[in-house]
Amino acid sequence: MSSPTTASGAWYSTAGRAPTSQAAIARCTWGDVDHATVAFGMATPSGFLASTGVAGLTLGGGTGYLTRRFGLTVDNLIAADVVLADGSFVKATEQAHGDLLWALRGGGGNFGVVTSFTFRCHDLGENGTVIGGPVLYDLADAPEVMRWYRELLPSLPEELSGWIGVLTIPPAPPFKPVKTFGSPLVVGLRPMPFNVLQSAFDALYPAGLQWYWKADFFKRDLRRGDRRAHQVRRPTADRPLDYAHVPDRRRRQPVLAGSTAFAYRDGGWAGVIVGVDPDPANAGVISQWARDYWQELHPTSAGGAHVNFMMEEGQDRVRASYRGNYDGLVQVKERCDPENFFHVNQNIPPASGDSA
Repeated sequence: MSSPTTASGAWYSTAGRAPTSQAAIARCTWGDVDHATVAFGMATPSGFLASTGVAGLTLGGGTGYLTRRFGLTVDNLIAADVVLADGSFVKATEQAHGDLLWALRGGGGNFGVVTSFTFRCHDLGENGTVIGGPVLYDLADAPEVMRWYRELLPSLPEELSGWIGVLTIPPAPPFKPVKTFGSPLVVGLRPMPFNVLQSAFDALYPAGLQWYWKADFFKRDLRRGDRRAHQVRRPTADRPLDYAHVPDRRRRQPVLAGSTAFAYRDGGWAGVIVGVDPDPANAGVISQWARDYWQELHPTSAGGAHVNFMMEEGQDRVRASYRGNYDGLVQVKERCDPENFFHVNQNIPPASGDSA
């Protein structure tokens, strides 16, 4: 039987020392990367699921448990091996093909096939151990929990982070001990290796599910007047895995202006609404639910979205999501892929306007 809850957390806290670097092959998942790094007490910002692919998350920007302290995934991308549309191979670094590296730091799969990435990794402490885990509340408490989260998280030290979600949770690990009374229902905070935290929600999202995404950035603080931003609604049908979450994307450590194509750096929140269901027959239901929910929240947004969370939404949405970086991305596209061979993405056409 499913248990509707609000998850205020998958919180974590850690300390660290000087960073180092780690290479990852593009076909890897973040679970593969964590397997190689966490045993040495190291990691890089890498999303919220170990089953997520390295390439897709990185090229769109990449938020995760470590973002408040160490930045986006692209802030930690220091080199990439790339096959361009003409078949040539280049290594993009800040010293060589720097414009391409800038574009790969958030510009998506528009510029070539990335065969490997080199990331800056950060120390997490002894044996990669963090204090983390889920804190679950009843769905009826969601508005109050969201307000608390909105006020609390910006005031916390950057070592402490978390995301908030509205989920309908089936009886899968690690949620079997959900209690039937109290608020919160579960406090799952405990010391654990970072890769355990990173994979904690993987059991909820096995391969083969139907997904439909809608997203926006929210520049405002979502004050009490924006009641729509705190409205909690169930899916139109009782689907076990439909959810919405609003991860914090604030980071106090400065990022060098212009060092990445990721445009939304001025504080606020990254919101994503996702319809998920195992049955292909329900694809229309979860898609319409996500679109309707997004339509209600979009007027309170900053206009663009994290491109990793977007469907086919038109060129205006792509342009809005890159803001003033869009024209620079067009120039890199013109040099690296003038015929728009790489176009099955949040597409940035070359200046010539050619398309495949």
